[in-house]
Amino acid sequence: MATAKSKSIRKREYQGYLYILPWLLGFTILQLYPFIQSFYYSLTNYSIMASPKWVGIQNYVTLLTNDREFWNSFTVTWIYTLYTVPGKIIMALIIALLMNRNMKGINTLRTIYYIPSLFGGSVAICILWRLMFMDDGIINALLSVFGLPHVQWLGNTKTALPTICMLEIWQFGSSMVMLLAALKNVPQDLYEAAELDGAGAVAKLVHVTLPQISPIIFFNVIMQTINALQAFTNAFVITKGGPLKSTYLLGMKLYQEAFSYYKMGYASAISWIIFGAIMVVTLLLFRFSSGVVYYSDAGEF
Repeated sequence: MATAKSKSIRKREYQGYLYILPWLLGFTILQLYPFIQSFYYSLTNYSIMASPKWVGIQNYVTLLTNDREFWNSFTVTWIYTLYTVPGKIIMALIIALLMNRNMKGINTLRTIYYIPSLFGGSVAICILWRLMFMDDGIINALLSVFGLPHVQWLGNTKTALPTICMLEIWQFGSSMVMLLAALKNVPQDLYEAAELDGAGAVAKLVHVTLPQISPIIFFNVIMQTINALQAFTNAFVITKGGPLKSTYLLGMKLYQEAFSYYKMGYASAISWIIFGAIMVVTLLLFRFSSGVVYYSDAGEF
């Protein structure tokens, strides 16, 4: 009896493994193997045309000590991240607060505000953005209507990066939807208790709303930071990294080394530095989140 039961259990286990086999194959072939292989390539001199030659950590040493272009792109990427992450989340929160109302046509408004996020990373949207901010684009045309001087949005080192950042901030729809869902779940009795204590709108926002939705805000900070550190499409399509490398993100540096110079080992090293930066920032955010992120079911994180 016990043997038959054991066979039945093993049969169910084998069936379970069979069901997840497609996922395991996909994960191993499409994710795990490239992940390990890229680390190996980062320790080699590999240029596609020839077999990889082991160089150890030389690629990393060169990047960190003898490549000024890398440090420029590293700095630009962090500036881009510091612009876009807070900007996107603040914009999403403001719109979510406005959309958290019961009024006629509110569902249509929510859909309209979400539409820009459907085109996230779209080359067509990037081209449209570039046309809008060209010297003879619609933005300068509007400035002329109000008697204001033209601005070289994409040709000035001081305005090119903020212009790229505005496109990313504009695509806040996904964050807005998550924050709106979090706002819907804030217990109304907390607001009633705050009103009884004489709290105004600002006090309720600071002491009730923000603590209650802080896990969703924190999640968005993590995800938007990861996306920003890997950004590529917007800057590549709109400015090609110019002017004077002022929008030359790490993603563009990696692309150029890999597909312009065919230095795959060097590009792999850049990708692992980006990965390392993401890991460090994520761990730091988790480390310092305990004082600001509140989980109502389990206390502070």
